[in-house]
Amino acid sequence: MDTRYQQKEFVTALNAPVSGSTTAKVGVASMTSLKKHNGLRLASRVAVFLLTGFGAISSALATTLMDMKFSSLPGGSFEAELIFDSAPPSPQGYTVEKPARIALDFPGVALGVKERRQTLGYENATSAQVLEASGRTRLTLNLLQLAPYATRIEGNSLFLSVGDAGAKDYLKPVRTSEIAAISSAPAKPASAANAIANIDFRRGDVGEGRLIVDLGNSKADINAFVEGQKIKIEFKNMSLPESLRRRFDVVDFATPVKLVDAQATSNGAQISLQTTGEYDYLAYQTDNQYVVSVKPLTKDELEDRKKEFAYTGERLSLNFQDIEVRAVLQIIADFTGLNLVASDTVNGKITLRLQNVPWDQALDLVLKTKGLDKRQVGNVLMVAPATEIAERERTEIETKRQVQELAPLQTEYVRIRYASAKALFSLFDPKGKGQSAGGGGKQASILSERGRVIVDERTNSLLVTETAAKLEEFRRIVKLLDVPIRQVMVEARIVIANSDFEQNLGIQWGGSYNDLEPGKAILGGGSLDTIARDDLGVTEFPDALAVDLGVGGPTGSFAVGYVSSDFAVAMEISALEAQGRGEIVSQPKVITGDKQQATIKSGTEVPYQESSANGETTISFKEAVLKLDVTPNITPDDRIIMDLVINSDSVGELVPSGNGGFVPTIDTNALKTQVLVGNGETVVLGGVFKTQDVHSTDKVPFLGDIPYVGRLFKRESTIQEKSELLIFITPRILADTLID
Repeated sequence: MDTRYQQKEFVTALNAPVSGSTTAKVGVASMTSLKKHNGLRLASRVAVFLLTGFGAISSALATTLMDMKFSSLPGGSFEAELIFDSAPPSPQGYTVEKPARIALDFPGVALGVKERRQTLGYENATSAQVLEASGRTRLTLNLLQLAPYATRIEGNSLFLSVGDAGAKDYLKPVRTSEIAAISSAPAKPASAANAIANIDFRRGDVGEGRLIVDLGNSKADINAFVEGQKIKIEFKNMSLPESLRRRFDVVDFATPVKLVDAQATSNGAQISLQTTGEYDYLAYQTDNQYVVSVKPLTKDELEDRKKEFAYTGERLSLNFQDIEVRAVLQIIADFTGLNLVASDTVNGKITLRLQNVPWDQALDLVLKTKGLDKRQVGNVLMVAPATEIAERERTEIETKRQVQELAPLQTEYVRIRYASAKALFSLFDPKGKGQSAGGGGKQASILSERGRVIVDERTNSLLVTETAAKLEEFRRIVKLLDVPIRQVMVEARIVIANSDFEQNLGIQWGGSYNDLEPGKAILGGGSLDTIARDDLGVTEFPDALAVDLGVGGPTGSFAVGYVSSDFAVAMEISALEAQGRGEIVSQPKVITGDKQQATIKSGTEVPYQESSANGETTISFKEAVLKLDVTPNITPDDRIIMDLVINSDSVGELVPSGNGGFVPTIDTNALKTQVLVGNGETVVLGGVFKTQDVHSTDKVPFLGDIPYVGRLFKRESTIQEKSELLIFITPRILADTLID
């Protein structure tokens, strides 16, 4: 390893405290200053002296870090195992967002690792480094993007897991009981350890605004970014108490921050800082505190910022009358120390007077005036007419294309994990010519004209034959596309409520001759049949009804009769009242992937006969099923757009068919819609309310219309039926991993 690199890293780590990244940046700046003032040799001696001194101190420390091991985890995460000679102490750590870095300090630990810097080949890690200073050992992980981490101690080893590895373990089998338990379990409130404890805002010594957020968990996943005039900080999977969900007016602090908005989101919490004017901000975390410092820019800093996107060369002055363009280019090359190559077509004269302007700006002015252009490769500056450079580059592109056509082909076996290899193949072979096809013609394919792809459906893999450059592009695209899709469980509740009421009141009366004793009268409950056979003994009485308007199957009746020497008269009043209520609840559930259609149905198929065109009788079927057809679409804010088709059918009456048979009718309740629902929320899609109220009267013509007396010649019936249909839908985004 280069000694200068070791010295720079050592000085940076030595100056970086646990409390944040500000001092770390100062250490880097100090090292740069030493280089500018030719003090690198002195710094090297100091570093060697300190390393020697710290080596003596380390021998007196109680615990020694002996070895480091790294291993990959599912989902692009990784784990580091730090092996000590005794039980390790609890580390003190901090994170830096830019550059992404995780640092852990082990107080009282000596360094016994031979390889102090290791290169990591994981998706989100570049290197790991350990250094010893001031009686402590520091482990620094350099990342591409800041990720959450967790530590645990087992014996003499400390395990550091970086990234939410468990969240992407999609290969674990899931039992039906687990799905039912998760779908029915209520949402658990966030614990205090995973919540924001307090929000504070202060003014610093140089007029900066300092937002201080107290966290319940030091391993929180936090992301800070700029959106317009706002600085937004997202706290993933962290709750925000109701008392802190409000807007804080901080204008009186006289900082670049005017307002602070704290609100809860579907993924956790978010704090927005409304800013004004020009500013610069720094965000860092120290243990359980997350600090955002927003500092106003001075006039000098504003000038420097404006120059960042303009010209940055050293300033010079040029004052010439009718000077050759080639001479001006030579002067600029001598001033900058660049090597100059000018085309033979560069000629002409120019008059210019430039005072204290950057040399790169002066060069651009000269080139634009004479229609020239430049290309810089290393410290060589090439100048030629713009058309000539464009033609040369076009020729180079054509040459590269020809070289690519002649480049050797390589064959690589690509295993597809989550997607369908056949579906991915269609992206590389849009015309679908078969199992082996190239990218020739004008089809939209990433394959070259000589490229070939073979699909192995048995192993869900692709066999790709391409050039090395195209294979690299192919692997990059497959990595972006071959990702697991999120799962959604859609639960529907179909409630059908029925209530009915029926009331009937009827009468029967008649008479007959008899030979019983005169003056005997019969009065009692029961029907006319009972009185006639058992009490009166008149067998012909039931057939002698003058009015037969009784209720069929009555729940109660009352009969009265009179017998004289010549005849007998009897009357029966019958009544019926019935009331019923019913509720049918259907609850279909289905789990499907994001943007994938799923169907579930349960019911019966009713057979019936029908005649074909040649006169034969065939058996056909009609479905009477409960069916849920859904296609969910998860939005970026974790809501679900669903295309729904719901059917709740039942078998109705049988109607005659043309061939003398009967065909069943199907009573259908159906709904088709598209709806946007939040995760775990329930929405009522629609309902049908139906009421039937029937009043009927049966009577003897003319006699039934006589006032009062007409009651003896009529029967009245009242029927009321009510039915109501309601459909509820509840979608839930399933967690990436279902744990026992």
